[in-house]
Amino acid sequence: MEKLKLIFSLLLIFIVGCESSSQFNDEIPMRELTRFEKQLVASADNFALKIFKKIADDEPGKNVFISPLSISMALGMTLNGAEGNTYEAMRNTLSLSGLTQQEINESYQSLIQLLTKIDSKVIMQIANSIWYRNTIPVKPDFIETNKKYFNAVINPMNFNDPATVNTINNWVKESTNGKIAKIVDKIDPQTIMYLINAIYFKGTWQYQFDKNKTMDDLFKKESDDQVKCRMMNLETDFYVSSNDTFTMLDLPYGKGNFSMTILLPAKDKKVKDVVSSLTDVVWKNSINSLSKTKKQLYMPKFKMEYKIKLNETLKVLGMEIAFDPYNANFKKIYEGVGNAYISEVDHKTFVDVNEEGTEAAAVTSVTIGVTSILDNIIRLDRPFVFVIREKASNCILFIGKLEDPLVE
Repeated sequence: MEKLKLIFSLLLIFIVGCESSSQFNDEIPMRELTRFEKQLVASADNFALKIFKKIADDEPGKNVFISPLSISMALGMTLNGAEGNTYEAMRNTLSLSGLTQQEINESYQSLIQLLTKIDSKVIMQIANSIWYRNTIPVKPDFIETNKKYFNAVINPMNFNDPATVNTINNWVKESTNGKIAKIVDKIDPQTIMYLINAIYFKGTWQYQFDKNKTMDDLFKKESDDQVKCRMMNLETDFYVSSNDTFTMLDLPYGKGNFSMTILLPAKDKKVKDVVSSLTDVVWKNSINSLSKTKKQLYMPKFKMEYKIKLNETLKVLGMEIAFDPYNANFKKIYEGVGNAYISEVDHKTFVDVNEEGTEAAAVTSVTIGVTSILDNIIRLDRPFVFVIREKASNCILFIGKLEDPLVE
C-alpha cells in the first residue's frame, strides 16, 4: 500500500504527554510527574511535531514513520559532549532550552523507567549504547554520565576490524527483536564514535479486531488512484475529537497507557493540511477534546520500513553548527588532535499494524567524526594521475592516470 499516510503523529512515542492519558482510563496507575519531567515531555512533543512536519514536507506522497523519542534520546546522549554554541544549538533544536543539563539527564532517566514499566500488557524496551574507536582518548565524564542517566552500554572497539560492523549491527538487531537488522554499513576512517538508541514496542489492542471480519477493500490515494488492501473493522466506543482540519481517533493498547492516535483529514482536506496545522496548541486542544463515542472503524492492515539520514533536517531545525567539522564543539567527548563533529545521524524504523495490535521498532545512530583523522589520510580510491620523474633535472620520465586498477 504505497504512499499510505495515516498520520499516527508519533504512534505513541511521546504518549501524548504522559500526564494527559489518565483521563481516558481509570485503571492507569501512575505517579505524578515532576516539574522537570513534565517540561521534558512538553519539549519532546514540541520537537516531535517540529521534526515530523519538516520530514513530511520534504517527502510529499511518500510514507513517513519516525520515532522522535529515539532521535531525541540519541542526540540527548550526544548533548552531554557538546559545549558553547554547539550545545545551545542542539538544546534549542531539541526544544530543551528551559532545562539545565542535569535536569535534562535526570528527566531522560526517569522517562526511560516510566515508559518501560508503566504497562505490564505492553512491551516497551529502550536500549542505548556508545561504540568508540579504542585508540582515542574519550573523556571519562562523558562516558560515565551516559552510563548513569541513559543506561548506555559502553564498547571500546577496533574500528579497523571489519567484524566490528557486525558486532554493532547484532546489538541493533537484538535490541529491536530482529525488526531492524543493521544501522552501520561500514566504518569510515574518520569515524571515532557511534551513539545509538534502539526502541522496541509491541502492544495488543485493548479492543482487538476480529480477523474473520477483515476483508479485501480499496484504499484511495490522494492522487485518486485506488490500491487493494486488507481492511479491518471494529465497532466499539472510541475517544474521538474533530476540528475543521481533521478527526482524531485514539486506539488504546494494553491497559490504556499507550495508544495509537490517528488524524484523518476532513473531507475537503489533505494530509499536508493536517501536517501544516499541527502545533502544540492544536495538538493539546485535540487531545483534551477527546470524548467517548460509539463508532464503526475501518482500518487497513499495513507493514512498512522507513529510513532517513537526518543531517539536513537537523541543520534546518537549528543544529547546523554540530555538523560543521571545524566549528562544532564536542570537547567534552574528545579533545585530541583535530576537532570532533557529528558526521551523520541515521534513523530507521519498522511498524506492523494488524488485528492483534502493533509491533514497532526504531534505531537512531549519531556518528562522531574527527577532522584530524580525515585530514591526515589520503585514500587513492578514485582515478588519479601519477608521474615518474628525475628530481635533480625535474625531468618527467613517465606520466599516466589510473582509471581502473584491475586492468593489466
